[in-house]
Amino acid sequence: MPKVIHFEIPAENPERASAFYKKVFGWKIEKYANTSVDYWLVTAGDEKEAGINGAIALKDQMHPTTVNTLSVSSYDEAVKEIQQAGGESLTPKMTVPAVGYMCYCKDTEGNIFGIMQTDLNAKL
Repeated sequence: MPKVIHFEIPAENPERASAFYKKVFGWKIEKYANTSVDYWLVTAGDEKEAGINGAIALKDQMHPTTVNTLSVSSYDEAVKEIQQAGGESLTPKMTVPAVGYMCYCKDTEGNIFGIMQTDLNAKL
């Protein structure tokens, strides 16, 4: 059963938002160096605590509100099931090097979410 594995908080100014979350919650936040987009990785607590980590992303069409990403065992099967249930895939399959394959989708209520098939050998 897929579960939420990652969150993305949208921000008009990711650097300013990072400073806010660092100060308020003590989160460790670092700019993701392996991409040309303004994307900041968030470690939101001790790894021994329950919960997930995430990111701060530039507010755009794919990040109008907080976006949760769900882990799926098969990217292709998940996209097929989403479409058959009335949802849609909003982006093509994207490779996140050494992490896996993902895309953003929309449910029947207009909510945006991500799906991710983990593959530590994923390459561009």
